[in-house]
Amino acid sequence: MMRKQQIAIIAFAVWLTIISVVMTLAQSIDPGMFFGFSFIGFLIFVEFIAPKYVQPDSLRFIWYLIVIGFVIFSAFVIQKVLDILELEIVI
Repeated sequence: MMRKQQIAIIAFAVWLTIISVVMTLAQSIDPGMFFGFSFIGFLIFVEFIAPKYVQPDSLRFIWYLIVIGFVIFSAFVIQKVLDILELEIVI
């Protein structure tokens, strides 16, 4: 019998494959969109495998990945908004 973590890993791999195939068929390969959809799937699967009342040590480190992913996702969103508004960041 498969454990919840194994099912989540397989489902996440299938999710990434579906995103890749759809983006390839639509001929609109955008790293920002791919990262966004992947990150949303990652959040869903982390919520799926997380136990309700106990927090294992491995799950504590996943929250660091979530924070880093949120920062990268925010950067993509800010860049898209600036592109739509036709503004540029000058550093």
